[in-house]
Amino acid sequence: MHFSVIARDPPSRRGPSQSRFVNMKNYYIYILSNQRHTVLYIGITNDLKRRIEEHKQKLGSKFTKKYNIDKLLYYEIYTDPENAIKREKQLKNYSRKRKDEIINQFNPKYFDLYNQI
Repeated sequence: MHFSVIARDPPSRRGPSQSRFVNMKNYYIYILSNQRHTVLYIGITNDLKRRIEEHKQKLGSKFTKKYNIDKLLYYEIYTDPENAIKREKQLKNYSRKRKDEIINQFNPKYFDLYNQI
């Protein structure tokens, strides 16, 4: 079973001669939790697999290390870093209830999606 959300960036403002796919890079917004789902962590990265591996190895984030947060529950993909940052801030401002609703719609059984990315 594979889960993914691809968030579409707004149309490019580039001229017709400029390809939007030149140097395309993905940016990921993700939500992690601990095994008991009592704590959530929202982050942004340009390499989701590497970043989740770092969380699992307890590297990079003191918060995720302290609370044993390494279970990938949700992610979105963007091609524009500005839109990714806006979305990360939006998610961080949501209530816990709203965050749980988003996770439940995407991943209702709270599987760790790490092996599927």
